Order: sequence, then C-alpha cells, then structure tokens
Amino acid sequence: MSRKNAKNIKSYNDKLHKAQDKEKAKKAERAALLKSMVRKFNQNRDEK
Repeated sequence: MSRKNAKNIKSYNDKLHKAQDKEKAKKAERAALLKSMVRKFNQNRDEK
C-alpha cells in the first residue's frame, strides 16, 4: 500500500495521532496517580 495519495496519508496520520494521544493520556494518568500518592504520603507523614 502506497501512502502517496491523500486518502492513505490521512489514514496513516489518523492512526499515528491516535497512538500518540493514547500514550499521552497514559502519561497524564500516571502523573495524576503519582501526584495523589505523594500527596497522601505527605499527609500521613505530617500527621505523625
């Protein structure tokens, strides 16, 4: 399959962007989880 025509270029780019968005969402979710874990750890440490 050639990516020389507009339809194939669009299809390829859509797949690529979808994969990139998926990875970006994973990173954001992980960052939020780590942030909440740190916040909880700091609260527990301050209570002692």
